Amino acid sequence: MMIANMLLDWMSVSAIQNLLLSYCTTTIASCLERAERNQELWAFAEVLRVKCRLLLSRNEPDPDQAEEYVVRSLDRARALRELSWELRAAMSLARLKRDQGRIEEGRDLLASVYGRFTEGFGTADLKAAKALIDDLQ
Repeated sequence: MMIANMLLDWMSVSAIQNLLLSYCTTTIASCLERAERNQELWAFAEVLRVKCRLLLSRNEPDPDQAEEYVVRSLDRARALRELSWELRAAMSLARLKRDQGRIEEGRDLLASVYGRFTEGFGTADLKAAKALIDDLQ
């Protein structure tokens, strides 16, 4: 605990966040490379989506590159017929489009994915999707 307090005194919260973000970015890049190399693509859509979120979390976000990753995530989820991962990617893309002023486009995309669910409406992801759709009205 004493070492942790000394580190907090020495480093600003911003520096710690940047260090953590750098570590996460490196880890995600490694996961993507390994998954493609070994054709272990079962969670690839989710890793791409996380990469998008990391790109938007940087001090200087890159929304264009983030959109490329989240669209790839959406495409991969659709190819694997993974509706839950498709929903997560659609939520990320809808938020990005909202932030870019493309609200209707994001809402329509998310609503089309959400509308394909027939059960599980009490889950955290579906509740969050519904709240986001409502927010985008």
